[in-house]
Order: sequence, then C-alpha cells, then structure tokens
Amino acid sequence: MRRPRIRHQCLLEADLSDRLDAAARHPSATKSAIIADALKAWFERKGQHELDTRFGPRLDRLSRGQDRIRRDLDVVLESLALFVRYQLTQTAHLPEPDAAARAQGQDRFQRFVDQVGRRLAKGEGTLRPTDADTEVRS
Repeated sequence: MRRPRIRHQCLLEADLSDRLDAAARHPSATKSAIIADALKAWFERKGQHELDTRFGPRLDRLSRGQDRIRRDLDVVLESLALFVRYQLTQTAHLPEPDAAARAQGQDRFQRFVDQVGRRLAKGEGTLRPTDADTEVRS
C-alpha cells in the first residue's frame, strides 16, 4: 500500500535553490526526491558529524595500536635500562684494554650489529629465539 505524500513548503536561499534546480534536471531526479533523500540522510545520522562516523572507528583503531606500541616500547626501554645497569654494576672496569681486547670487543659489537640487521630485515621478533642467537654468545 502506498503511503500518502504530504506537501511541504519551505524557503531556500537563492544559491541553494539554483543548485537544487540543477540537480533536478537529470532525468531520474525530482526536487521532491532529492529533498527527501537529504532529509532521510540527515535524520539517520541523528546529528552526528559525517567525519566522526566515517573516520571515528579508524581513529579509535589507530589509537589502540599506538597504545600497544607505546606499551611495548616501555617494556623494551625498561629491559634495556635494567640490562645496562646490571652490566655496569657487574662488570669490572679494566684499567687500559690492550689491542687484543679492543679487537675482540669490536668483533663482538660487529656481530651484534649484524644480527640486529638480519632480524630487522626478516621481521623477526626480539624475544623469539633463533639459530642466530648462538652466534652472539661466542
């Protein structure tokens, strides 16, 4: 059963009226249909801003992801700080390292840098053990 249509009269500014006339020139469009569609869209949004409905969930998702990254970074920084503190308090200072000790330290550091580079290139996590972990220990 067809619902009755009720006539409404409204006043529009001249530029808005011109735009409505231009939109109604298309064969399948009428002024009544355009205004009805606009009103339906406005009521369905219930006053929400279109950008909020369109981008709100995405921004919420990004915010949660950023919170996880911040938490993970805090864990990494705290772990590094504890390791450095432990290393500095437990390792005795050598008065003047000789050339062999410096060479061995440089070699160990280079292996460490190489391993970090490989892990980053492969996308491997830091806390997951791999075969490369045994290389740094020697």
